[in-house]
Amino acid sequence: MQRHPIIRLLSAAVAATALAACSSGTAPAAAGPFTVWDPYPQFDASSAWAKVVDKCGAEAGVKIARQAFDTTDLTNKVLLAAQQGTAPNVLVVDNPVVSTLADGGVLKSNVDTGLDAAQAAPNLLAAAEVKGQTYGVPIGANTLALYYNKDVLTAAGVDPASVKDWASLDAALAKVHAAGKKGITFSAIGTEEGSFQFLPWFWGAGANLTDLASPAATSALAQWKSWLDKGYAPNSVVGNTQTTSWQEFATGEYAFAENGTWQLQNAKKAGFAYGVLAIPARAGGAAPAPTGGEFVTVPAQSSPDSEKTAGKIASCLTSPANVLDSDTALTYVSAVPAVQEKQVAAQPELKVWVDAVKVAKGRTGDNLGTRYPRISEPLWGAVQAALTGAKAPDAALAAAQATAASAK
Repeated sequence: MQRHPIIRLLSAAVAATALAACSSGTAPAAAGPFTVWDPYPQFDASSAWAKVVDKCGAEAGVKIARQAFDTTDLTNKVLLAAQQGTAPNVLVVDNPVVSTLADGGVLKSNVDTGLDAAQAAPNLLAAAEVKGQTYGVPIGANTLALYYNKDVLTAAGVDPASVKDWASLDAALAKVHAAGKKGITFSAIGTEEGSFQFLPWFWGAGANLTDLASPAATSALAQWKSWLDKGYAPNSVVGNTQTTSWQEFATGEYAFAENGTWQLQNAKKAGFAYGVLAIPARAGGAAPAPTGGEFVTVPAQSSPDSEKTAGKIASCLTSPANVLDSDTALTYVSAVPAVQEKQVAAQPELKVWVDAVKVAKGRTGDNLGTRYPRISEPLWGAVQAALTGAKAPDAALAAAQATAASAK
């Protein structure tokens, strides 16, 4: 017997969550409280985020009942709720999951709900584009860059401004290694985190996720492997999460660490002078990094009126007038360029992150949608195989491409 579409989508959606129908996805009628689900359990009812949620509900003429879950737990719950016809009225969900929910009929398009996405940056909005329709609006974004330890680089005679491409990064790592210091740490674990961290190098080499075995893709994986072979990166990267990778950098012994916007507060507490630079593309310039962050979406509901009201609430939550406080609390770069300018004016150190977000890409972009998880898993497997020496980079990626191409 054929499985329900939502159940078929469950594993794909969970796999695409770093760090996220044929059923109607029916939500409660407008007579009761409007439900808002989000992945921000760190924000209680007294927080700026919760107050904005209540404010947007009041402006739409409804009372809000908000529930917060951990990111992975939220994805599981919303898929099951949609199957049972109890999805929330408004859903804030990790961006890689949006295309899966949209493809399964769980979400309504912005055209249907009147949700206004006009002010969001197109490269961020692309993660929610499915078959010519857009589903939701990004509340903000985080991404990856290179943190560096100023003291380690100074001791090795390296000017961070000289790091502009892979060759100059290699030269910097060689100097650090020669000075008896440690080079670079990152996360190459066999999960979505590993793919997430590899993508700036993969895309920065000019590779495309539809061809994992291209010469460009091979050059990116060979670059990472060379760092382990030369002792520039520790073997621990194979098991590192982004958290354990950061803990290595926080020892003060490493020159560089690939990590995200979310580590900014930890960086300020690290006890040493640090800086941030964009991950360089192979030939120079900033490499496209993958975007993290959530979309505010509207699940399918029992009445068009409920969907329109939910669209008003979602538009309110993502409006430039309301989103700055939320993005600041989440350490997100805003999805709205005008708000990004305000963020940089208030915190000039955010400029490198704003610049990185401007060239970032959604993992499900390029019309990959629900295909992304079936590509990402063999990709992180190839990274593991190459870094552990089980396979050469080209052989590992050839096997990954064969697996991705055969996945249904």
